[in-house]
Amino acid sequence: MAHRILIVDDAAFMRMMIKDILTKNGFEVVGEAPDGAQAIEKYNELTPDLVTMDITMPEMDGITALKEIKKSNPDAKIIMCSAMGQQAMVIDAIQAGAKDFIVKPFQGDRVIEAIQKALS
Repeated sequence: MAHRILIVDDAAFMRMMIKDILTKNGFEVVGEAPDGAQAIEKYNELTPDLVTMDITMPEMDGITALKEIKKSNPDAKIIMCSAMGQQAMVIDAIQAGAKDFIVKPFQGDRVIEAIQKALS
């Protein structure tokens, strides 16, 4: 059975890019969310195996959403996505329980490597 992934990013283009990388590599994208608040709702509704979460989003940022998801499900596997130069935020995310982080623009190999590592 394919691993089920939830993609969270405020940019539809970025969600599409990740979805493309994942589906080509045999993962099932079960849902998408444009912000942290919707990410929490979708996570609880879909219970995916893993979440890719953008850090900087409107409504609720990725780190706040990560902490909320971890509160209700300490075993949640979440990989943060960030643009270059957000090292401090990435450290916050890892301390909050993120499994890994991927830097934008995405490189397919790196995305798959991070996801496989987080799921193993």
